[in-house]
Amino acid sequence: MDHRLPDDHTMKAALALAVRAPSVHNTQPWRFRIGERSVHIHLDPTRALTPTDPDQRDLVLSCGTALHHLRIALAAMGWSAVVHRLPNPADRNHLASIELVPNRPTMTDIALSAAITDRRTDRRNYSSKPLPPGYLGLVTERAAEFGGVIRQAAYESRNRLVEAMNAAARQHPEDPDYQLELAAWSGKHDTTDGAPARDTPPPHTSQRTPSQVFTPPRLVDSIREPDYAELLVLGTAADDRLSRLRAGEAASAVLLTATNVGLATCLLTEPLQIPELRKKIRHGVLDDATFPQAIIRIGWLPDDTPPLPMPPRRTVDELLDPFDAEETTAH
Repeated sequence: MDHRLPDDHTMKAALALAVRAPSVHNTQPWRFRIGERSVHIHLDPTRALTPTDPDQRDLVLSCGTALHHLRIALAAMGWSAVVHRLPNPADRNHLASIELVPNRPTMTDIALSAAITDRRTDRRNYSSKPLPPGYLGLVTERAAEFGGVIRQAAYESRNRLVEAMNAAARQHPEDPDYQLELAAWSGKHDTTDGAPARDTPPPHTSQRTPSQVFTPPRLVDSIREPDYAELLVLGTAADDRLSRLRAGEAASAVLLTATNVGLATCLLTEPLQIPELRKKIRHGVLDDATFPQAIIRIGWLPDDTPPLPMPPRRTVDELLDPFDAEETTAH
C-alpha cells in the first residue's frame, strides 16, 4: 500500500470497527475492497431480504451506517475521508469510494470512534428520566451533516407513529413469507450474523411502543415500568438510492452521538417496510415534508441495567474482496 495511505494493520482495524455498524436483521450486507489509493464499499446482494425489503431500502441504509462507522474509525486514526457516493453508474451495488488524506483527529472523532464498541441495539424498556433538550439538538445537528432531518414524534404525531408500529406488528405475522425470512435471520446461536436470541426480549405487557418480535426471544428485561423511550423519525428530502445511503450515515451519526453521551438506542424500520404505513408516517409525522427512512428509539436505561453482550459480527477477512481497478472505476 502507498506510504501516504494507512498500512494494512490500520486499515483492517478501521474495517473491524466499520462492521460493528447496525444492519437490518443483522444481515451485515456489505463488502469491502482496498485499492491502491482508496477503499470501496459494495452492497452484497446475496444478503437481500426479498419479502422484508424488496427495494433494498433497508440494505442500502445499513451500508450507509457502515460507511459512517468507517469514516469515524479512520478519522480517529488520523485519516480524513473524501467520499464519492454511487461512483459507478454501471454497478448499482458499488455504493461508495473513499479516498484518504492524512489529517489530525478531533476530540469528536475520537469520542465517536470510542462509542462504536459501546453501542448496542437495545430493545429493552427505557426509563422515565427525561432527555435534556440539548441532546436532541445535538443529534439533530449531526444528522443534518448528511442530509438527514430528525423529527421528534410527540403528542399527536407520536400517537400516529405508534399506531403505524402497532399496525405493522399485526400485519407481519399474517405474512408467511415475511415470517419465514424473519425466522431465518433470528434466534440464532453461536453464529456471526442474524439477530441472536440472547439480545431480543419478549413483548412487554407494559410496552407503550411495540418492537419487532424475533424468534425465540430470550433476553430477560428486568425493567418493569412502562417504556419511556423517545421516538425520532429520520427523514430525507428525496427517496432515491443516494438519499437512502446518506440516511444510513445520518442514522449512524445519531446512534454514535447518543451512545457517547450515555443514551440507549434502537434503530427500527419495521413499519416503514409496509408501503401504506410508510405513507401514513410521512403524512402524519413528517407533514409530507420528507421521506421517512428510519425510526430511532432513544432514552436512558436504569442505572443498574446490565449491559448487553457484543453482538455477533463476521470477520473483516470474510468481507474483503480482491481489488479490481476496472470494476471500481466510474464509467
